[in-house]
Amino acid sequence: MQGPKLTPTSYIVLGLLSWTGEATPYRLKEMVAGSVGHFWSLQHAQLYTEPERLARGGYLTEHREERGRRRKRYRITDKGRQALRDWRAEPTDVLSELRDLALLKLFFGADPRALAGVQLQAHRRRLAQYERLRNEMPDDVPEGPRLALEAGIRQARAWIRFWADLER
Repeated sequence: MQGPKLTPTSYIVLGLLSWTGEATPYRLKEMVAGSVGHFWSLQHAQLYTEPERLARGGYLTEHREERGRRRKRYRITDKGRQALRDWRAEPTDVLSELRDLALLKLFFGADPRALAGVQLQAHRRRLAQYERLRNEMPDDVPEGPRLALEAGIRQARAWIRFWADLER
């Protein structure tokens, strides 16, 4: 039996558990918010259902606490580690998806200057947040998160240039 089809959410769960060793769905939700949630959107409910699905497929183990809140704790298995290694090793030509409400409004005729001021503020806040994350990042953070954060910083700067041009 091969197991469930793995999705990007599957790999997020596997990747985070490969770093932390063990986590509850609530902890996974917190980790997503502070990391991949900056560039990959997913419904939080998926972080409760996906670990169960992966455990049924043998990619994770599930342990329920015997006392207290009886939370479920998940750990990655050798099968999960291998699936994550295989996925990371496979290059992709899939481009990023863009869902931008301001661009949608712009497309349908909204006033560019009216949008620009608000968008500039939002993108400047995002850039400041990303730069703060970079400046406070511990030295032991792996290269992957550092590179993803750098991509976010460069993207925020590009959006700032775009909206600044429209504001003029």
